[in-house]
Amino acid sequence: QVQLVESGGGLVQTGDSLRLACAASGRNFDYHVMGWFRQAPGKEREFVASRSWTGTRNTYYADSVKGRFTISIDKTKNTVTLQMNSLKPDDTAVYYCAAVREMTYYTGDDFTRIPYDYWGRGTQVTVSS
Repeated sequence: QVQLVESGGGLVQTGDSLRLACAASGRNFDYHVMGWFRQAPGKEREFVASRSWTGTRNTYYADSVKGRFTISIDKTKNTVTLQMNSLKPDDTAVYYCAAVREMTYYTGDDFTRIPYDYWGRGTQVTVSS
C-alpha cells in the first residue's frame, strides 16, 4: 500500500523559509515522477513542482515559485523535499505530495498537468504578512 506522508508545514512570516518533507513508502518509486501541489482556500489545487525519482528528468516548477522553491529527492531515505524560500502570503495553502508512473508517452511538461496516481493528506503552510 502506497503511503505519502507530508510534514514540515507551519506558520511563518513573509520572507521566511520552510522545508516540507514527504515520506514515501509502499512500493519501488523508480520510474515514477514525484510532485508537489497546493490548494489555497477557495481555489483549485495547482501544480507546484515535479521531479523524477531517479535523476533530474521532468523537473518543473510553476512560474509563481520558480527561483524560490526547490524540489529534491533523497532515495536513501525515500523522502521528497520541497525547500521554500522567500515565502509570500500568496504561498499560503495546503501542500500535497503526489506520485505518478513515468510513462514513456508523456512528453515535455506533461507532468505539470496530468492526473497523479498517489496522494498524501497534505500539510498546511501559512505565510503571514
